[in-house]
Amino acid sequence: MTRPKLLALRVAVAVVLIAMWHVGSTVRIPAGVVSAKAVFPLDPFFFSTPLAVFERTWRDFASGVIWYHLGVTLLETVLAFVIGAVGGVLIGFWFARQHTVAAVFDPYVKAANALPRVVLAPIFALWLGLGIWSKVALGVTLVFFIVFFNVYQGVKEVSPTVLANARMLGMSERQLLRHVYWPSALTWVFSSLHTAVGFALVGAVVGEYLGSAAGLGYRIQQAEGVFDVAGVFSGMLVLAVFVILIDAGVSAIENRLLAWRPAAVAERP
Repeated sequence: MTRPKLLALRVAVAVVLIAMWHVGSTVRIPAGVVSAKAVFPLDPFFFSTPLAVFERTWRDFASGVIWYHLGVTLLETVLAFVIGAVGGVLIGFWFARQHTVAAVFDPYVKAANALPRVVLAPIFALWLGLGIWSKVALGVTLVFFIVFFNVYQGVKEVSPTVLANARMLGMSERQLLRHVYWPSALTWVFSSLHTAVGFALVGAVVGEYLGSAAGLGYRIQQAEGVFDVAGVFSGMLVLAVFVILIDAGVSAIENRLLAWRPAAVAERP
């Protein structure tokens, strides 16, 4: 499938969903069909309308009120993503190459990963305050384990035949790391990074939602407090676009670093 056709299909899906939302929130079902009075399939009090959400989003950007909050959330997301990803890659490589260390710490890593992140948010707020670092810490706990487990598995999945041949050619451990282990794990790394982007943002927004004075999560929480459904959906829309843009940046880096990877064979229709 060509890229323009794929883009057109993606846009078509968005248009259909928005059209269904618009019809459901603006066209009433006549009285007697489902109830004694005419009702909306999607009550605008609870679901707002696409036009109201787009209008609110445009007004927030035009007035400039959202830029500060967007910048705070972006900073928290980037810090959580970078710190969590770097830590996950380094420790994942270390555990995969040190079998004794991995065996000793395996139950502790699994126990730490099982901790509910929502429970950790108030603890981080108590330790680090209501500034950005409590949100960054929450995001790091989400990103780290996703990257860690993928890197660990990617290194473990290196072909024994390739390793044996590399050692037969006299490669040192440093050369093995650069030319065998790293290329093998790189695909796993970027696979985890695509997921980690969303989780870094989730950590930042959840932390802001539970306690902060700025950020998109703070704006959504404020809108919910006054039953401003359009404001809530507007914040969610900005978050969705935000994640798509960051993920596109990760994809661009991936295509650059994995240029050696053979292109997938297109399936015949």
